Amino acid sequence: MKYGISKWIGILALAAAPAVMAQACPEKNVLYWQAFPPGGESDLSARHQQVVLKKKCPAIDTIIQYKAGAGGALMWTQMNSLPGDGLNIVGVNLPHIVFQPIEGEVQYKTSDVTPVFWYHFTPDALVVPENSPHKTFQDFIAAAKKEPGKMNLGGSGRNSANHASHERLNAAFGIKSTYVPYKGTGDMSLAVVSSQIDGAVTYTAFAINNKSKVRALAVAMEKRHPLLPDVPTFRELGVDWVDGAYRGIGMPKSTPAAERKRMSDLFAQLNNDPEMKELAAKSGFELINVGVDQMDAFMKDKTKLYTEGAKMLGLGKK
Repeated sequence: MKYGISKWIGILALAAAPAVMAQACPEKNVLYWQAFPPGGESDLSARHQQVVLKKKCPAIDTIIQYKAGAGGALMWTQMNSLPGDGLNIVGVNLPHIVFQPIEGEVQYKTSDVTPVFWYHFTPDALVVPENSPHKTFQDFIAAAKKEPGKMNLGGSGRNSANHASHERLNAAFGIKSTYVPYKGTGDMSLAVVSSQIDGAVTYTAFAINNKSKVRALAVAMEKRHPLLPDVPTFRELGVDWVDGAYRGIGMPKSTPAAERKRMSDLFAQLNNDPEMKELAAKSGFELINVGVDQMDAFMKDKTKLYTEGAKMLGLGKK
């Protein structure tokens, strides 16, 4: 039997594929630590990854653990005390891990956190309860200006992406509203849905996953979200605001470089899986792929950007 060189290359690639995946899969179960309570975007993302990882690595399980508190800072302060065995991963968020150390009320520095893969981006969104009298963004702004300081808007954590969005909303549209921090989006959602607060500065994922319970008034995207076609962008409303939160995984600093690389490559494979793409799209997540090879440049750029942003938003050290 004769084969051309191109066909031999294809056969060899197929033969090598199981070995590559076997090398990428961890030898034991993975402990996936969450810095926020169950029910929020980080938890939903981890659940998606848990499902797809089980399909790719059937011999192991992904065990999700929660250590919530201080807007994620409790977990990030303690992550370097976890074993650096390549089996412990921690959910990490931007701009949180830049904002919090700048504020100076946490026990970790940005440089203490070792991200190995950023897997998606979630645009900011302003939402109100479904039964809110504010039917449009213009209604909301008019009410906020009529009674300065009365409007209470929830968000996930202090010195977080939601906190920054709240300050930006006030500054950009000349209003004065009060920020109400919650441990995570899961806790905040109950307050919004039950109208305990007037609304929330949150993410498109929250707006999409709660479409029957909340009304989105604006999103921080370049174009309208396909799942929220009637919701204007902040750019349409006159403010150049395209921003949100990045989510990824980090590992303890003691984790060997080879193990960091393996986990980074594995999560890249998860992001490229058709099922993951479908789950992300349905939930309003924008998949990105930033692995260990691009990490230094990415973090340098984002740290500079958010350090400057923190100063402008008044989140820096007083």
